[in-house]
Amino acid sequence: MIRSKPFHRLLLLGLLLGLTTCTGKREGKTGSVTMRIAVIPKGTTHHYWKSVRAGAQQAARELGVEVIWQGPPKEDDRQMQIQVVQNFISQNVSAIVLAPLDAEALVPPVVAARNRKIPVVIIDSGLHSDAYASYIATDNAQGGRLCARRLAAVMGERGNVLVLPYLEGSASTTEREMGFLEEIKKYPNIRVLSANQYAGATMEKAFQTAQNLLNRYPDTEGVFCSTQPTTQAMLRALELAGRKSRVKLVGFDLNDVLLQAVRGGDIAGLALQDPFRMGYEGVRTSVAIIRGDTYPKQVDTGVNMITRENVDDPDQARLLKLQVSR
Repeated sequence: MIRSKPFHRLLLLGLLLGLTTCTGKREGKTGSVTMRIAVIPKGTTHHYWKSVRAGAQQAARELGVEVIWQGPPKEDDRQMQIQVVQNFISQNVSAIVLAPLDAEALVPPVVAARNRKIPVVIIDSGLHSDAYASYIATDNAQGGRLCARRLAAVMGERGNVLVLPYLEGSASTTEREMGFLEEIKKYPNIRVLSANQYAGATMEKAFQTAQNLLNRYPDTEGVFCSTQPTTQAMLRALELAGRKSRVKLVGFDLNDVLLQAVRGGDIAGLALQDPFRMGYEGVRTSVAIIRGDTYPKQVDTGVNMITRENVDDPDQARLLKLQVSR
C-alpha cells in the first residue's frame, strides 16, 4: 500500500515532537516542560537548612518549576557536596543553587557548571571565584559586628571573651568571626582570650571544644559563637559547668532550644538571618537567568539581633515562625 506524502510528513512531525518532549531543556511555565533547579545546601540536618528549603519550594510553586533538594548530611563533607554538584551537572539541570561548604574546594565544580552553560546561584556563603551568576546571602561581617556590640553592652564594655569559630574554609562563618573581632577591638577593656579553636561540624565535637575552652579559661565572662550548633553546644557546656548565669553568650541563628534560652535570659542575643528568603530568592534568580530576564548580581537578605527584650515583638514574628519547629 502506497502512503501519501502528507501522511509521511505528519509521521515525521510526530516523531520530532516526541523527541523534543523527552530531551528538551526544561523551561518553566512558559515552555513545554518544567525547569529543574537543583538546590544544594551545606547540610540537611539543621533547622536553618529546612528554612532554606521551604523558601526554595515556595518560589518553585509560584513559578511552576521543579526544585531538587540534595546535600550532605554533615556540614564538613566537602567531597560529598562536590559529588552532588557534579551529579547535577551530568543530569544537565536547568540551574544550580549552591551554599558552598568551602570557598575554595567548590570552585572547580562551579566552573564546570558554567562551562556546561548551567548557571549557578550562590547562597549563604561566598565562593572565591567569579564563575557564579549571582550571590544571595546575609552580610555576615555585619552580623558579627552586631554580635560584638551586643556582647560588649551586656558585659558593661569590660571583661574576658572567648570566640568559638566554626570550620576552616567556611566563608560565611569566617566573615562573622572577623566582623566580631574587628568590632570588639573598639572596646579597650574587653580582652579576647581565644579565637582559633575550631568547633567542627557536629554538635558533639563543638561541645567538647566548648568544654575544653571553658576549663582552660575559667575567667571567661563572655562568649561569641558564629552558628546555631556551636551556640547550642556552648550553652550546654555552660549549663553543665554551672556558669550560664555568669557568662554572657551571644550567638548566630535559631532553633527551639535557643529561642527558649533567649526568653529565659540564658542567651544574651542571637543574630537572626533570613534563610527562607535565601532559598526563595535563589530559585527566583535562577529562573530569571534562564529566561534571560534581568536579575541582581548580589542580594543582602538582612540580619538583626534578637534579645529577651525584643524576642516577642511583632517585627520578629515572621522570622521566628520560619526558623523554629520545622
